Amino acid sequence: MSDPTCPLAGIKIVEFTHMVMGPTAGVVLADLGADVLKIEPLAGDNTRRLTGSGGGYFSMYNRNKASLCLDLKSNRGLALCQDIIARSDIMIENFRPGAMDKLGLGYEELRQQHRGLIYCSLKGFLSGPYAHRTALDEVTQMMGGLAYMTGLPDRPLRAGSSVIDITGGMFGVIGILAALEARHRTGEGKLVTASLFETTAFMVGQHIAQQGVLGEEPPPMSVRRSAWSVYDIFLSAEGERVFIGVVSDTLWLRFCEEFNLNDLASDPAYATNQKRVEQRDTLIPRLQSLFGTMSKTELMDRVDRAGVPFAPINKPIDLVDDPHLQAGGGLLDITLNDGSKIKLPALPIEFDANKAGLRKELPKPGEGGREHLEQLGISSATIDELISDDLLLAS
Repeated sequence: MSDPTCPLAGIKIVEFTHMVMGPTAGVVLADLGADVLKIEPLAGDNTRRLTGSGGGYFSMYNRNKASLCLDLKSNRGLALCQDIIARSDIMIENFRPGAMDKLGLGYEELRQQHRGLIYCSLKGFLSGPYAHRTALDEVTQMMGGLAYMTGLPDRPLRAGSSVIDITGGMFGVIGILAALEARHRTGEGKLVTASLFETTAFMVGQHIAQQGVLGEEPPPMSVRRSAWSVYDIFLSAEGERVFIGVVSDTLWLRFCEEFNLNDLASDPAYATNQKRVEQRDTLIPRLQSLFGTMSKTELMDRVDRAGVPFAPINKPIDLVDDPHLQAGGGLLDITLNDGSKIKLPALPIEFDANKAGLRKELPKPGEGGREHLEQLGISSATIDELISDDLLLAS
């Protein structure tokens, strides 16, 4: 393999996705080196045109892919699509339940001609009474208890990112890779299904377990009783906010040494984390008074020197200037469809200390589609004929 960051090089994937969950699965596989072809309507994926909170969806989750705009309502367009799938290793879709079956692109039908096909459906719900429902990230955050745990007691609040869409897509990738490994042994593909609701349930499992272990219902995280004596946001002299977490007795001693809190380090009432938790009402105000005399830079330098976990309170856009992400290749220079450039996070994985990079810019509608089809062995004449009849957009 010429590029160690592309372990999936040579794997052919066809993707019927929109919004976040499906494109997330596709971009993870594409970043890992797979050849991903995104099938779009002739006018292009509607996600390209979203504004507001959806304005960044397409740009974040569709790099390293080729695009093919195809009329699936035509017999010839559908036939080409079936031919593409037959020549691919993996298919990903995240449309409403039953939509692909109506097109003749359901798993049971396709596997009759392609026994090795790995077919990944990303849905709202797995098997059960809710399986017919269409869901959204926010819907399952609400019904799965995540919004309750994120907000205030009387105000459920969705998380500040499409965490369920993204994580659900990642679980889809886990299933795909497991199915790919199984196919190496058996030659048989599988139907892999991941979902939003069950993903949410998995993510709040720690809170269900907490209630089982402690025998009491956990309150929302916004008003929780911390398990740690110091696990708080403090203000510096300039009024800047810094989170600091002292999560072990060893860290506590290093923390006290760095900030000359010798009286606390030697006091038996502060000897263990549990004892310090009982002293939080006096401990936290004392620390805030101390930290309020220091600049943000000094405060962070000192907790860093002590080896204590800490973080400035950033906005997402602050990350594009983060020196760690910049130095470690954690940001990719992406050209948006209007020609402007932006830095976006790379896949958070390293292979032998190297991160996967940008091999293909965001595709314009149809961009890269011809090359992908030709690599699959579909003739130029077939491509040209469909283009001339306005059934296909590929360049």
